[in-house]
Amino acid sequence: MLAVLASTILLTTEYRSPRLDPVRTTLSFFVDPLKYLVDLPTVLVGQAAESVSSYRTLKKENGRLREEQLIDQTRLLKFEALEKENIRLRALLENSFKLGEQVLVAELLSINTAPYEHIVVVNKGTRFGVHPQQPVLDANGVVGQVFRALPFTSEIMLITDPNHAIPVQVNRNGLLTIAVGSGQLNRLVLPYLPGNADIRPGDLLITSGLGGTFPQGYPVAVVDEFTSQPNKAFATITATPKALLDRNRELMIVWSKTKPVPLISKPVENDPEAKAHAVE
Repeated sequence: MLAVLASTILLTTEYRSPRLDPVRTTLSFFVDPLKYLVDLPTVLVGQAAESVSSYRTLKKENGRLREEQLIDQTRLLKFEALEKENIRLRALLENSFKLGEQVLVAELLSINTAPYEHIVVVNKGTRFGVHPQQPVLDANGVVGQVFRALPFTSEIMLITDPNHAIPVQVNRNGLLTIAVGSGQLNRLVLPYLPGNADIRPGDLLITSGLGGTFPQGYPVAVVDEFTSQPNKAFATITATPKALLDRNRELMIVWSKTKPVPLISKPVENDPEAKAHAVE
């Protein structure tokens, strides 16, 4: 009853007069810290929960952004590879118009790693009209010739294979000789020229057209060394192939015939046009 009576007197006095304001101000110095202490556990728990939630959200978002970054980097690498492939295909296309023969672009599938055997496999075979002894080129020069043609793939012997020989001529003066593979991807040898032959470093070697496999005029190699040996009948001559034999991804298989070869074969009995051509 005393507490109720005192509270009533204090409320009435505060309502009618500001005399208790100094007392309230003084008491606030002692009461307010107690209120903050009472609220402190709740505030700390709330902040901790918010921090944990924010940490989980940031960690999850960071993981997602890392995945997106990895995917974007992979796509950029793919775009760069596609850009370079596009440049190579454009170069092949431009050179195919310059050649004047029918060409077929084939993609490299595998490389034979046997020592001193330079054989590569491409993804075009007899179903595209490919046959043995067809010349194969890239955008820079002669690569080799078809060694074995299968229905879906073909094996190509590079000009640097020790078993390969190609008739060439010096573009400067028309001197005829034979370039033989050395077993090294960056070297050909010309073993059948005497020491007094009119050939010098820097001469361009092109196909001579002899032998019937390679049409005339395709770049083959550039002479890089000429050593005359007095005690031997033939000089030591080496040349660097014009074709990028260790970097090609696409190659051109060439037909020297004027009649185009169909890229898709159709059964004669199911194709009226093929029947008409067969009758003709």
